[in-house]
Amino acid sequence: MSSIISVRGLNKTYASGFEALKNVDLDIRRGELFALLGPNGAGKTTLIGAICGIVIPTRGTIHADGHDIATDFRAARAKIGLVPQELATDAFETVRATVSFSRGLFGKAASPAYIEKLLRDLSLWDKKDAKVMTLSGGMKRRVMIAKALSHEPTILFLDEPTAGVDVELRRDMWQMVRKLRESGVTIILTTHYIEEAEEMADRIGVISKGRILLVEDKATLMARLGKKQLTLNLQAPLAQLPTELSGQPVELSADGTALTYTFDSQGEQTGIGTLLRRLNELGIDFKSLQSSESSLEDIFVSLVRERA
Repeated sequence: MSSIISVRGLNKTYASGFEALKNVDLDIRRGELFALLGPNGAGKTTLIGAICGIVIPTRGTIHADGHDIATDFRAARAKIGLVPQELATDAFETVRATVSFSRGLFGKAASPAYIEKLLRDLSLWDKKDAKVMTLSGGMKRRVMIAKALSHEPTILFLDEPTAGVDVELRRDMWQMVRKLRESGVTIILTTHYIEEAEEMADRIGVISKGRILLVEDKATLMARLGKKQLTLNLQAPLAQLPTELSGQPVELSADGTALTYTFDSQGEQTGIGTLLRRLNELGIDFKSLQSSESSLEDIFVSLVRERA
C-alpha cells in the first residue's frame, strides 16, 4: 500500500536546547487509521505540527500526498485537515460562517450544499446560525472538526479529539470517523483513551522522548507483545508460593487465594498442562480459573517503561 505521508530524518530542537523530535522516520499508508500513542511530552503534537507546517523542523523532510511540506507548502497543506487539542474558533461568528470561511482559506469555491452536508453529518445543522461562543465545549469540538473538513482534505489529523467530550458525543464522533475512513480519508489520531485506538486503529505508532519506538499493525503488535494470563482461584489460601513453582512465571496474590500464570499464547507450548500437573502433585486444588489477555494499554505502558 502506498504512503500518503512520508517523514524522513525529522528533528526539532528548540532555542532552549530541548530536542522535541529525534531523527523520526515514519510512513503512513493511504486510507488507514493510524494511532500515534505516547505519554505527555513525548513529541506527538510537535510531530503533527511539523507535518501540518505549523512547526518548522530543525532538519528532515516531510511529504504529504506527494507534496514537500517545505518547498510546496500550499499544495501540501491543502491536503491536510487538522483538529488541534485546543479549542480555537471564531467565537463571534456563526457556525455556518466560520466553517464556510475555513473552506475559502484554502481557495475552495463556495459550496453551500457541501457545508450543509458536513454540518448535518456532525449534528450541527440546527446550530448553523448560532454564534460559536454560545455553544457547549462538545459542540465547539464538532465545529473544529467541521472546519478541518471544510476544504475536503485527503488527510485528517485528530489531536486528542475526544478530550473533555461526553460519552455520547465521543460515540457519535467515532461513527463519523469510521465513515470518513470508508470514504478514503487517511486519519491520524492521538488519544489518551487507549481503548479507542485498540478499537479503531489499523496500525499503531508509539513515540517517547521524541523517538518513534515502533510502528506495527495493531493485530501484529498485540500478538507479538501481548501476553495471556491464567488465574486459578484456590480452594484454600497459600501462605507463600511453593518453592517447586519458583522460577516459573507464576505469582501468588497478596491474600494467597489465587495463582496467576503468564504465558505466550503464540508459543508452541503454553506450559499450562505442566503447571496443572505440578499443582496436582503438590496437592493444590483450585475451584475456578479464568484467562485474560493483555490490552493495548498494558503493551503501551510496558514499551515506554522498557525503553525509558
